[in-house]
Amino acid sequence: MLAIVKTGGKQYLVHNQDTITIETIAGAVGDAVMFDQVLLVADDAGNKLQLGKPTVVGTKVPATIAKQDRHDKVITVKFHNKTRYRRRKGHRQPFTQVTIGDIK
Repeated sequence: MLAIVKTGGKQYLVHNQDTITIETIAGAVGDAVMFDQVLLVADDAGNKLQLGKPTVVGTKVPATIAKQDRHDKVITVKFHNKTRYRRRKGHRQPFTQVTIGDIK
């Protein structure tokens, strides 16, 4: 089975037992999460297709939080020529890694 779920303002194509990286959500490692905004559900061959308007009613995708972490540091630099203006700033975006359960 495959599904398209919406979380964190983004859409993700997921299969059974997939591990995906999404925007951070609350919870500890091992906690169960339920994605209720399911936009599409189909079997692997694409024969049985359910398309939501905008979501498929009564369908949820279970998942388990596998990891809470932050991405590598991204450095941003501001520079103005001939004025001795230089600014350097780093940022690490938090993320959550989840393992998808059985899509029904």
